[in-house]
Amino acid sequence: MHHLSLTLLIKLFRLTNSLTFTFFANPAISPASLWNRQDINEFKQNIKKDGSEGIIKVGHGETVTVRVPTHENGSCLFWEFATDHYDIGFGVYFEWTVADSNQVSVHVSESDDEEDYDEAAEAEGAPATGGPGDVESGGRIQTRRDDPNKPRQDEIIPVYRRDCHEEVYAGSHRYPGRGVYLLKFDNSYSLWRSKTLYYRVYYSK
Repeated sequence: MHHLSLTLLIKLFRLTNSLTFTFFANPAISPASLWNRQDINEFKQNIKKDGSEGIIKVGHGETVTVRVPTHENGSCLFWEFATDHYDIGFGVYFEWTVADSNQVSVHVSESDDEEDYDEAAEAEGAPATGGPGDVESGGRIQTRRDDPNKPRQDEIIPVYRRDCHEEVYAGSHRYPGRGVYLLKFDNSYSLWRSKTLYYRVYYSK
């Protein structure tokens, strides 16, 4: 009979614990569904008719996070958005926390320091490099540092620059559980231009 050394047993024990933790900490999350629509002018007009709540000015160098709690009567989140004249970065995350209410809230930061990213400044219109700080390639997501004092987040859609000034960008995602969706509209790469954002979020059963 072969006997495992004490060192190997310790390594196996640590590996088993690590795999067990990973399994429970990262439950399977279904991919999001994404599509585009050509009725951008009609969409903007409808948002304007609904009032100013669906219109946000995203300043140059800013990131806007729309926090959307899961609804007890829902099972799927839908979103639609468009901008005037210029593109904007967009991505979706899921935060594993129980919100106090179903109220949608908007948070603005001058950079994406809310989630503590390491990112290099990128001039608007510069070609994508694929490295950290590159919103177009999604490379900035890989440099994120986890903060043990904040609720865990899972990436649903990485932040990429979207040509949402040309057509409506829409999508949906089935709830992975109770928590809060974070819809990020990233204009941190823009040194001079603010972006006018039109958006709508809703849930279905």
